[in-house]
Amino acid sequence: MDVSRSVSRQDYAIQTGGLIDALTDREIRDAFLGPADFVALAVYEWSGEGYQVVTLPWAEIRSAADLEAALATLRANLRLSDAYPTALGAGLAFGRQMLEARTDCAFRTLDISGDGRSNSGPPPGAVYERGGWGDITVNGLAIEQHEEGLTAYYRREVLRGPGAFVETARRHEDFPAAFRRKLLRELTQAVVGRADQAGPPARPG
Repeated sequence: MDVSRSVSRQDYAIQTGGLIDALTDREIRDAFLGPADFVALAVYEWSGEGYQVVTLPWAEIRSAADLEAALATLRANLRLSDAYPTALGAGLAFGRQMLEARTDCAFRTLDISGDGRSNSGPPPGAVYERGGWGDITVNGLAIEQHEEGLTAYYRREVLRGPGAFVETARRHEDFPAAFRRKLLRELTQAVVGRADQAGPPARPG
């Protein structure tokens, strides 16, 4: 989640509320808990080059109780800073580092949401050129309230991997619905992908 200085206090509340609402949605809860195996979930906030804060460490969602525990952690989170620019490349690199810990996942997906183009530190392309991304898919959620054409920028600069896609929220108020669509699509893709694989059940991450 982008928490750079272009994200106001109200915008931040909409984003965090949208995340929590999505995880309480019946259809999404069923998608989390329906597979024979489990989904691993982690959440972090990013803005400047050196500002990435994990708000939910890796949590294996095996039951409704696991999902409730994750929600409790997210509800207790407080924003620590709104003073930094949009270091999108650094935000992506941090997500890759987190996913490196999930080598047991059949599908590793990084969800990056933001309301602006990268304006600090290495751009996304330079971060990808460094390598180390392996099988990681990067999907995006572009909030176009402050920058027109951000969806096209995400398609061109941010998306990575087969089947990668971007959802658009025209304004911050549209974030909850866009995030729900995005998360449900990702969970559904993971289940379908697992069904297509041979061998024992795999773990989406």
